[in-house]
Amino acid sequence: LLGELESLPREKGTAADLMVGLECGGSDTFSGLTANPAVGKAVDRLVELGGTGILAETTEMIGALGPLLKSAESDEVAAKLKANVERQEARAREVLGPLAGAVLAPGNVESGLTTIAEKSLGCIAKAGSSPIREVVDYGDRPARQGLVVMDTPGYDIESMAGMAAAGAQAILFTTGRGTPVGFPAVPVIKISSNSELFEAMPDDIDLDAGTILAGKSISQVGEQILDLLLRVARGQETKAEINNQAVFAIAQGGPAF
Repeated sequence: LLGELESLPREKGTAADLMVGLECGGSDTFSGLTANPAVGKAVDRLVELGGTGILAETTEMIGALGPLLKSAESDEVAAKLKANVERQEARAREVLGPLAGAVLAPGNVESGLTTIAEKSLGCIAKAGSSPIREVVDYGDRPARQGLVVMDTPGYDIESMAGMAAAGAQAILFTTGRGTPVGFPAVPVIKISSNSELFEAMPDDIDLDAGTILAGKSISQVGEQILDLLLRVARGQETKAEINNQAVFAIAQGGPAF
């Protein structure tokens, strides 16, 4: 497959041809204040230009269903979104019992996050303010352009595989702790939520959204992210590609959080 892909000629396109996956991993207290909302601004601009953004990780929508439902374009979209999130919340309660409200990785807790609702509100900031036009199952290709929600696990690697299978040509991946992973067939753009991380891992992070804490506006950093996305679409390599950080896994049956 890789050989076939390498033999294909590059074709000209516009921002309207882009489908971009949205992912976060190793989130910290700054993720929902800097990197995620900045990605949201970039997605808003991409959608304005006719492109598509895919918000994933259903587990990380638990506790943030209200704002998502307000963004749904239709009752049908709202109903499917509600069913997916409530199903995953019930699964979390079944497996974790009274700890279900804290479906957090140890690293999230060490970085200052306290509940899944807090993490989820930061997660959905990556979607920006565009209306949610469609909800698709894991790996399914969206039928409509604009903002789309995909039903995936919260596990980064499985989530990225679903978005890549759906046709995403790039993934915007925000992180507060590093998470040095990429994907075999899709460039992954790593965005740090804080400048300390960017300075500690300059060979792994493509863009520093921590500059927001130093005075840059979220909109300014959003424009930087969109510019970088377009450059990657034109062929610029990401740090994950340079480092050959290709990790792959497909979601299977059972409670994957």
